[in-house]
Amino acid sequence: MRFDVLTLFPDLFSGYLGESLVKKAIQRNLIDVQLHDFRNWTTDKHKKVDDRPYGGGPGMVIMADPVVRCFEDLQNEGPPNHLVLLSPQGKRLDQKTVERFAKLPRLTLLCGRYEGFDQRVVDVLEPEEVSLGDFVLNGGEVAAMAIIDAVMRLIPGTLGDEKSHIDDSFSSGNRGLEYPHYTRPAEYRGLRVPEILLSGNHDRIHQWREEQGKKRTQERRKDLMDHEDSSDLDPNG
Repeated sequence: MRFDVLTLFPDLFSGYLGESLVKKAIQRNLIDVQLHDFRNWTTDKHKKVDDRPYGGGPGMVIMADPVVRCFEDLQNEGPPNHLVLLSPQGKRLDQKTVERFAKLPRLTLLCGRYEGFDQRVVDVLEPEEVSLGDFVLNGGEVAAMAIIDAVMRLIPGTLGDEKSHIDDSFSSGNRGLEYPHYTRPAEYRGLRVPEILLSGNHDRIHQWREEQGKKRTQERRKDLMDHEDSSDLDPNG
């Protein structure tokens, strides 16, 4: 899968792309991450990308032309391209959206800065707007990394165990939260691993994990259980 990232600060990604599973996925040609500085699509010698907002107010606004021309040029490269604008005004990212993105051959992530983009970027390019949550970041780069991280986990061959993501919290196979995990030692500071996990009885272990996941969801994110119950209702009665 190909990711194109449009950003004013491509160097922010150097450490992220050079470590851990992302690095391995790139080396194995499972994903391709291309960084594009839309300063390179400016038409003036100073590579100016922002200006004061019409109507006054604080901060600077990213101009439409370099962003629009950057994306339009990239449209001519590679497979069909789906554009996502990282914005606190977008739809909140969830696992269902991540799973949809993972089925695409190519995803372009547009990272804003300052007071955001000239509205005509949205009007012309009609991106899907996505937010990580009800808070504001300094820019879209961290959000872009989060999306790449979430999507690449679902690409076959990225994880050491192909089934690792199936029981993840919020996955399509598990709409609630994941069960607690334990590893060695069996006892730590007086806290023992639940005996069921040491029993070797995989049916009972599976049942225990399901129960623990439901309990954790009930305690921490009851809204997920309420949503699941309502989605199972027959709208026709």
